Amino acid sequence: MLRVRAAVRQSWRGFKTFPCAAVEVKNEPVLGFTPGSAERNELQKALDGLKGKTEEIPCVVGDEHVWTEDVRYQLSPFNHSHKVAKFCYADEALINRAIMASVAARKEWDLTPVQDRAQVLFKAADLLSGPKRAEVLAKTMIGQGKTVVQAEIDAAAELIDFFRFNAKHAVELEDQQPLDADGSTNTMLYRGLEGFVAAVSPFNFTAIGGNLAGTPALMGNVVLWKPSDAAVSASYVVYRALRASGLPPNVIQFLPADGPVFGDAVTASEHLAGVNFTGSFPTFKRLWKQVAQNVDSYRTFPRLAGECGGKNFHFVHKSAHVESVVKGTVRSAFEYGGQKCSACSRMYVPDSLWPLIRDQLLDIHRQLKVGDPVEDFSTFFSAVIDDKSFARIKKWLDRAKTSSTLKVVAGGNYDDSKGYFVEPTIIETTDPRDAIMSEEIFGPVLAVYVYPENDYKEVLQLIDSTSPFALTGAVFALDKNVIAEAAKALRNAAGNYYVNDKSTGSVVAQQPFGGARASGTNDKPGGPHYVLRWTSPQVVKQSHAPLTDWRYAYMG
Repeated sequence: MLRVRAAVRQSWRGFKTFPCAAVEVKNEPVLGFTPGSAERNELQKALDGLKGKTEEIPCVVGDEHVWTEDVRYQLSPFNHSHKVAKFCYADEALINRAIMASVAARKEWDLTPVQDRAQVLFKAADLLSGPKRAEVLAKTMIGQGKTVVQAEIDAAAELIDFFRFNAKHAVELEDQQPLDADGSTNTMLYRGLEGFVAAVSPFNFTAIGGNLAGTPALMGNVVLWKPSDAAVSASYVVYRALRASGLPPNVIQFLPADGPVFGDAVTASEHLAGVNFTGSFPTFKRLWKQVAQNVDSYRTFPRLAGECGGKNFHFVHKSAHVESVVKGTVRSAFEYGGQKCSACSRMYVPDSLWPLIRDQLLDIHRQLKVGDPVEDFSTFFSAVIDDKSFARIKKWLDRAKTSSTLKVVAGGNYDDSKGYFVEPTIIETTDPRDAIMSEEIFGPVLAVYVYPENDYKEVLQLIDSTSPFALTGAVFALDKNVIAEAAKALRNAAGNYYVNDKSTGSVVAQQPFGGARASGTNDKPGGPHYVLRWTSPQVVKQSHAPLTDWRYAYMG
C-alpha cells in the first residue's frame, strides 16, 4: 500500500535538508465479506465477542485514564437495551487540565520531523487495515447501527485512506518551497498552529473522527478530541490505534463531554488555535459566535473548519436513464437510514417519468429489509441513531400524514420498542417550497416534487434557491446540453456534484468532500490541500553574501 522514493536534496536550506519524497499510496480495497471469506469469519468472531458486553471507556489525558462522576452509556441503536459502552463526560476542570497538558507538549511535537509524524498515521492505517479491522468494524456496526458494507467503507476503507493520503500530502508538502535568489536561500517551514485544536466529531462516520483529530496532529498540532456520545466505542479503537502506532501522550486528548460544556471551555481558552468540526449547523454557528465573542482574548486567530450537513438533491431530466435514477436514489436516500451528510433527501422528477420511476421505487421499497445488521447480513439498513433522532423524524412523518400538500407514497411507519426503527419513506409534495424540501431531516425520508417536464430550467433555479445548504447534489440526464446547463445553474448549489451518479459515496483522494453555504467551510478533507489548513507557515530568508553598502546605485 505504501512506497516511498526519497532522494535527499543536498542544497543548503538554512535549517535542514529537505527530502524529495514521492509517497505512493492507493485507496484501501473494500472487502466483500462473502460467506466463508476470511474477513467474514474474523468479523463474526469480533461481533460474537461483543454480544451483551459493555466496554468501559475513560477520558484520557496524557497517559492518565480519568473517570468523572458524570457517567453515561452508549446504546446500540437497533437494540437499545444493550449498553455498548460505559463512559464519562469530561468536566470543565478536566478539559482545562487537558488544554494545559497539550500546550506543554506542543513545541516538542511540532519540532518532530514531519516524516516521523507521518509514520504514526501510516502505522495506524496498517493496524486498522489488518489486526484491528474486525474490531473497529464490529464496534461501528453494533454501536452506530451500520451494516457490514457501510461499516467497511467507513471505519476501514475511508479511515485508512484518510490516514495514508494525508500523511502522503504532509510529507510532500515539504517539497513546496519558494524560489531562491543569487546570494540567498528561502525556506518554507510548515509549523503547527500555536495553541491547541478542538476536534468535534459526529456519530455517523468513524472515519471522520479519525480525520478531525488525526490530521491536525499530523501537521504538528495538539488536539482535544470530543467524540460523539453515539460513537465512543469505535472512536476509542481509533484513538488506541494511533497511540499504539507511536503517537506520544498529550498530542491527542480523548475527551467525551457534554457539547456546550466542551464548547464553552475550549472557546474560553486563550490557547485555542483551531476548531475542526463536523455536526449540526446550529452547533457550528454557536461555536463560531463564541469564538467571535472571545476573539480579544486569543493569542492567535483560531482557524474554524466545519462541515454541517446538507439537503441534497437528485435532479432528473426527461432524458435520464431511469434504472440508474431509481437504484442510485434508493442507495443514496436509504443507505445507513439516510444518516449520511450527503444522503439524497429531495428529488425533482419530470411528470412524464414519474409513474415509471415511482413504480420502480415502490418495487424496490417492498424488498428493503430494515432490522438487525449483526444477526442478518441481508439487512439493507438498521435503526436511526438514538431517541432524539427518532423523535425528530417521527414529527416529520406525522406532519406528512396530515398535510394537504404532502402525500406518503411508501413507508411512514416507525417503532422504538426495541430499537429506533423508521421505515424507508417516500413523500410526494405539490409545494416545492415546503419545509420538507429545504430542511435537513437526517433520516430515511425522501421528498419528491414532480414538475412539468418542459419546466426543467425553472426547476434548476428552484433547486439552487430552495435550501440554505449546498453539500451534494446529482443531475441525471443523457442530454449533453442539459448537463452543461445544469452545471452552470447549480454551480454553487453543491460542493460535491455528480452527473449520472448518486449524491453519496465520495472516496478519499477521488472526490474530496465538503460544501459551502450552510453546509460548512468547504475545506475538502480527502484532498491534497486539507493539510495546509492546519499549518502556520514560516518563511525564512538567509543571505550568504554580506551587505557592504547602505546606499543604492541610483544615489550616485
